[in-house]
Amino acid sequence: MSKIIPRWEWRTFGDDLSKGEEEIKKCGTPRNRESSEIYILSAKSNDNTKIRDELMDIKSPIRINKDTGLEQWTVLAKSAFPIHINDLVLVYKAFGLQLPYLNKDEYSYKEYIEDLIGKNPDLKMVNVEKIRHGYLIDDAIVEIAEVKFNDFETKTIAVEHTDPELVLKTVKKLGLTEFENINYIKAMKRTFSMKY
Repeated sequence: MSKIIPRWEWRTFGDDLSKGEEEIKKCGTPRNRESSEIYILSAKSNDNTKIRDELMDIKSPIRINKDTGLEQWTVLAKSAFPIHINDLVLVYKAFGLQLPYLNKDEYSYKEYIEDLIGKNPDLKMVNVEKIRHGYLIDDAIVEIAEVKFNDFETKTIAVEHTDPELVLKTVKKLGLTEFENINYIKAMKRTFSMKY
């Protein structure tokens, strides 16, 4: 992996984010992307674990500012399939679970999904579809996205930067301070009635 520079993130979810969307759309033409991902929610952890672009992707919060609600996340690993037992040690640590006895050194994508994830009652797979519209506003990365958690549809707006003060300034500028700061894992756990 190339050097990771952790960013501070503010994010919210809701059916009606039109006020923020209007302000964001005044700031230029977006960069549009679509993606399909599988998030793996753990009953024992709130780390962000997902499969994206055929990689097992792990992000973990390294700092949470209790006064502002901002969270700073960093990438811990991006592991390809077949996934090796050494990478599974990191994956299960992110799940907050003990690594089960494994009778082989590598697991294919199908084996990983069906045998390791699908059979574990503490883990839930969520198919997530995203249509993302990215903007650069005062050097902050700002995104509007339409998302689906399995069949549940919602919207999200995010503001990210390495400088937390710039994130807060941008959130205020866009008129978003009335909305709760909610990360992806918290939003999904609320949707599926899991404890965060």
